[in-house]
Amino acid sequence: MRQIIIDTDPGQDDAVAIMLALASSELKVLGITTVAGNVPLELTERNALMICEAAGFPNVPVFRGNAEPLKRKLITAEHVHGKTGLDGMKLFEPTIQLQSTSAVDFIINTIRKHNSNTITLCPLGPLTNIAEALTKAPDIAARIQQIVLMGGAYFEVGNVTPTAEFNIFVDPEAAHIVFRSGVPITVLPLDVTHKVLLTDERILRIASIGNQMGREVANMASFFERFDKEKYGSNGAPLHDPTVIAYLLYPEIFSGRFINVEIETQSELTRGMTVADWWGVTDRVANAMFIGDVDSDQFFEILIERLSKLP
Repeated sequence: MRQIIIDTDPGQDDAVAIMLALASSELKVLGITTVAGNVPLELTERNALMICEAAGFPNVPVFRGNAEPLKRKLITAEHVHGKTGLDGMKLFEPTIQLQSTSAVDFIINTIRKHNSNTITLCPLGPLTNIAEALTKAPDIAARIQQIVLMGGAYFEVGNVTPTAEFNIFVDPEAAHIVFRSGVPITVLPLDVTHKVLLTDERILRIASIGNQMGREVANMASFFERFDKEKYGSNGAPLHDPTVIAYLLYPEIFSGRFINVEIETQSELTRGMTVADWWGVTDRVANAMFIGDVDSDQFFEILIERLSKLP
């Protein structure tokens, strides 16, 4: 069983990723750490608690992370996710509470407490918490099994600027620290997530599962797909963050290259760009498995099968 920490800024697609992880017996979610991103921190905290409670996992601990990027003013994405971050879901005030330990201290303490190479970090939002943990406790880098993150782009360029994906753009300095950390990294960029589209047919299949979580996912998908369908002219919205969890479960349905990835932090024109040396045209040392393709039909079969196990 792989032990993971999910670092997240829920976000409808984050919510689906959390549900997928909780429904998968191959994974043990040690904790969920929250960060500001899609919406401000007070909402990402509440959303993470709400998802755990609604999915029937009230004992999964949730921790408060950073409310701001390391060096920048926070940029959020309510225009995509709605004012709550989970627009489309039936919202309620969660009864479970945040843990008293900070997200960064939880990450550090958990990695130190467990044997080396047994903890995988799964960032689904800006990398602020992960970067702060690596900076505060450099010793943990050698103990982390893997970082599997959603972020960046190469062929799909950017979704928040012409060159940058949202998660990396929000805190490029944090991303720079993470990609230079020496920890084994796998990146699920827009190049992959734009291939797992929530078409009307797929949303209907999810709604037809027959349980509450299936209906909630279908309702959230129906809400946020309106933005991406209009933006990209596609027949469905990309389901970004669940690709991280699907990769942990079935890496064989994904393909990519082990390449060098650098983060642009200086230029305001290309801030947050993941400069991915896909073609190997530099002599920079490879530092990340950059995923380029996925079997989208298999992805949705996995998602639907796992969601059916929830309440």
